[in-house]
Amino acid sequence: MSHKVVAHYIGGKVVKGISHDINAQKPFCHIRMAEQESISVKLSDLKALFFVKDLAGDSKRDEGQMLEAHDLRARGAHPIEVEFGDGERVMGLTAGYPPLGAFFFVLPVDARSNNLRILVNKAAVKRMANRPLARAPRSA
Repeated sequence: MSHKVVAHYIGGKVVKGISHDINAQKPFCHIRMAEQESISVKLSDLKALFFVKDLAGDSKRDEGQMLEAHDLRARGAHPIEVEFGDGERVMGLTAGYPPLGAFFFVLPVDARSNNLRILVNKAAVKRMANRPLARAPRSA
């Protein structure tokens, strides 16, 4: 299965492309950038790997911080706030808290986010906390 991904390295470098071999249990994956050969990406060099709907994204869009009242993704999930070493913060949902492995997945709270899910490198996290999330009121 192919995934559109944006790899954010700990040092700030960003690589966008398509990947077919992402596995948090393996040290590497490969990303094919637009009209280029695949590059090998060492997961431990990344801050996070963002699985996205669109590689272009929208840098001006503010991510919502509230969970929609009817969002079923919250069932059985743990709300989490992650702050990376570079100051970026992500509010989301994760399967287990605290995460046990070196890498863990987070679903963004904002269901309309360009991010589908995020593979977080725990070594790049400055702080994380299990946070109750505010829920947006149901729309009529």
